[in-house]
Amino acid sequence: MILAAGRGERLRPLTDHTPKPLLLAGNKPLIVHLIQQLVSAGFNEIVINHAHLGEQFPAVLGDGHQWHANLTYSAENNGGLETAGGIIHALPILGSAPFLVVNGDIWTDYPFRKLRHALADNKDCHLILTHNPAHHPDGDFALTQAGLLDLTGDKKYTYSGIGVYHPRLFAGLDDRKRPLKPLLLEAIATQRATGAYFDGTWSDIGTVERLEALNRHLLSRNTSSA
Repeated sequence: MILAAGRGERLRPLTDHTPKPLLLAGNKPLIVHLIQQLVSAGFNEIVINHAHLGEQFPAVLGDGHQWHANLTYSAENNGGLETAGGIIHALPILGSAPFLVVNGDIWTDYPFRKLRHALADNKDCHLILTHNPAHHPDGDFALTQAGLLDLTGDKKYTYSGIGVYHPRLFAGLDDRKRPLKPLLLEAIATQRATGAYFDGTWSDIGTVERLEALNRHLLSRNTSSA
């Protein structure tokens, strides 16, 4: 599942007319970079949720056949359901097995294939953590030696927006507007949340400056390889 329902306030005025994941970087939408990476890692069945200007997603992306993907859309009304609400709303499409969730506004070279069997049978979520960017210096979660997520470790890392979830994490919850963090905190408290650190390229494209920097990087790379 690619999360694409956010309003993108910090990217206004660009997002007044275009959803954040459809903004161009290197001559293609941010979300297309992710779709291509996921397909190359073996994830062909992809659910995309949307809210703000949501009709643009199927209009731009279609059914995904051009990337050898099968795209299904999960529409959210009234401004979106936040992360947990959006996932719960899409559960009838996602099914009963663990599934990968990726934020639609990140840029990374993370090897998604590593997550095809990353969730242990007795765990509810497995999150990929990364370096703390300048705008989030304190991080989110620590890791124990056993690979469990922890809130009290000396070194905290930033949640990358990449995670694997079991549907039981959301059991019994309706699809109203609902954040994800309280569910993660409950899973951490009961030792049902694991994680891993990724030290490769990662950035959340949450501001105009970061989008412009990524665009320059990709265009220069494309020029160099031409």
